[in-house]
Amino acid sequence: MQEMISPEKHIKAKITLVGEVAVGKTSLVKRFVLDTFDDRYVATVGTKVTKKTVPVMWRGSPARMDLMVWDIMGEKGFRALLKEAYFEGCQGVIAVCDITRKDTLYDLNNWIQLTKKQVGNVPMVFLGNKVDLVDRADVTPEELARLGGIHSSTFLMTSAKTGEGVEDAFRALASAIAERHNGDL
Repeated sequence: MQEMISPEKHIKAKITLVGEVAVGKTSLVKRFVLDTFDDRYVATVGTKVTKKTVPVMWRGSPARMDLMVWDIMGEKGFRALLKEAYFEGCQGVIAVCDITRKDTLYDLNNWIQLTKKQVGNVPMVFLGNKVDLVDRADVTPEELARLGGIHSSTFLMTSAKTGEGVEDAFRALASAIAERHNGDL
């Protein structure tokens, strides 16, 4: 008698990207989903949602997780308007700063407060983006590590331009979301 092999579990998770204007949120999503990069800056208007499936371990078994990736405009004036709809059902956050602009690192504190107020403590991954511009760096990996440590979160240095660390960042968040649910057994 043949043993029945159960199909791989398929899970959906909504994740959001937060960070100031022009830190590279949209470019990171394009690199992750389409493996492309475009140097032209086009401001995100409102919110854009894309999807990519990644492998995770779900309650001890291999599974697939559809990441519904929500990319929001970074403009301060729009935060209040978009926050409820944007964060509704969010299960994880990628918080992005531009390593050439230290103020974008400091501003992540405001984004984290906003996120926690809306959805509580969800898994987060902190990214120092634009490591391809390391000669202009104003944010050190240690500073990003400190922020990650305060929030018990993973941190990575990334480049949407070269692809460095991008796949790892989204997979780290997917794994953190899965691990959180693995504790619900």
